[in-house]
Amino acid sequence: MTDDTNRLGEYLRARRELVSPDRLGLPQVGVRRVPGLRREEVAMLAGISADYYLRLEQGRDRNPSVQVLEALARVLQLDDAATGYLISLAAEKPRRARRRPRREAVPAGVRMLLDTLALPAFVEGRYFDVLAANPLAATISPRLAVGHNRLLDVFLDPAEQAMYPDWERATAGLVAGFRQAVGTDTDDPRFIELVGELSLGSDRFRRLWARHDVGPWQGSAVLLEHPQVGELTLYREKLAIGGTNGQVLAIYHAERGSADADKLALLTAYQTEPAAPAPADRAARRPG
Repeated sequence: MTDDTNRLGEYLRARRELVSPDRLGLPQVGVRRVPGLRREEVAMLAGISADYYLRLEQGRDRNPSVQVLEALARVLQLDDAATGYLISLAAEKPRRARRRPRREAVPAGVRMLLDTLALPAFVEGRYFDVLAANPLAATISPRLAVGHNRLLDVFLDPAEQAMYPDWERATAGLVAGFRQAVGTDTDDPRFIELVGELSLGSDRFRRLWARHDVGPWQGSAVLLEHPQVGELTLYREKLAIGGTNGQVLAIYHAERGSADADKLALLTAYQTEPAAPAPADRAARRPG
């Protein structure tokens, strides 16, 4: 984990190191000792002094204007989501004492809604914990169940990893979305515990977390290698749940009339098919 006392500087440095000088049309002069852009280059392109930019990275100046931050975002080639995250880092309030863990409670109405949906669906908490799920969610993965965490499963569970043919792309999007969901609120014990466990258990997570990528919060198409029906492309929508602290309702669906829709229907039919009566019951019902 990075040092929370200078998150603005950590973010600027991480993003600076990811920008190739060639992408900005800078000439290759001398031997580069650091990846990406030099501090002086960022400052020049953003229209600020090199000394001022150095103070920002070192955490000696934590109150840059929005105009300066937007100029830096342009140089660092940040999209809207990442620019918003950069601005939020500079607008942080003083750190508070570490809080007690907050229990995430799913609204009763949402729990009832889950049971009425004819599609696989689950409720995901702010830290990507599965807080509630309908029975059809298990047709996508048995790990879409209460008590599981999407990050831990995708990064540390080999069975879950095997379901993603493009695992590297899936994990990159997952971490970027996680950073967007958490924002600057990183003093919750659940967040600290989760990032610590992932950092210890996964080299891939450590590398992605160090990049400071921020992804837009939206639904997306998901390519899966399902153990029962093979390759399967589903759309996963994430709908914000009002009155909660970042909970979303995730729903899987397929394009109407597609082979993927047929496969999804087959999977859900297995789940909803009435159980056959036990042998003793059948015998009892046999005409005398």
